[in-house]
Amino acid sequence: MTSENPPANRWSDLERPPLNGAALRRALVRDGGLVRDVEVVAATGSTNSDLAALAAAGRAEEGAVLVAEEQTSGRGRLDRTWSAPPRSGLFFSVLLEPSKVPVHRLGWLPLLAGVAAASAVSRTAGIDTALKWPNDLLVTVDGEERKAGGILAERAGENFVVLGIGINVSLGAEELPVPTAGSLALAGARGLDRDPLLRAVLRGIEQWYVPWRDALGDPAASGLQEAYAAGCATLGRRVRAELPGERTLVGEAVALDGDGRLVIAVDGGGREAVGAGDVVHLRAATA
Repeated sequence: MTSENPPANRWSDLERPPLNGAALRRALVRDGGLVRDVEVVAATGSTNSDLAALAAAGRAEEGAVLVAEEQTSGRGRLDRTWSAPPRSGLFFSVLLEPSKVPVHRLGWLPLLAGVAAASAVSRTAGIDTALKWPNDLLVTVDGEERKAGGILAERAGENFVVLGIGINVSLGAEELPVPTAGSLALAGARGLDRDPLLRAVLRGIEQWYVPWRDALGDPAASGLQEAYAAGCATLGRRVRAELPGERTLVGEAVALDGDGRLVIAVDGGGREAVGAGDVVHLRAATA
């Protein structure tokens, strides 16, 4: 992991200014708040891996935030890679310690981050953002749903969870990792300043995490289940769920259960709750 000292060419791309770690700390760290520290590094392999290592070494506590201007070995779900040009997006991780929350409710953490990120993007960038279960942020580009962000929650030791978030902010079409991806710029964002967006996402995580943690992970009591369902583009859609063991389910996504699993009304009858796998939204024409 590199230091927070900026590289000599930090202003080589004036449309992608660097984040200011000191300014972020002044804005976000407060007595009684969730965020305890914010560190910005020029580049690293994975902010999730780095923050997990710091927690294991006793050098980070709940509320530590690590932000990378460039992430060279970013990971998504199912071991997919996540890469983007320097300072073109937000790539950061937050260390949480939900030690009193039952393990079966920890699956709500990426969904919680999705609610926080989607509302922050909608409010700050001025574009509609939807959630694809369980961890994708969707924006509309040229009339099509595109993934502009992703979330990865990983256990770190006995008590910690590292919550990683990546959002494509200013990427142009030629910079996308795959042609079907999207960015806030391509979706017509009214502003591409990453600083207020990062602040809004982190404040949103605190807004949802604290009552969810205090409710011992109860998604109904904390209001999280209702909020996620309201913003989830997967519910009410025909989907194909590709599950571990090469199983596939096709049907309508009808609900979220109390553990954050997607409930599918399977073609041919019956319902099944899906907790892991890859979910594809099916167009009406392919139903």
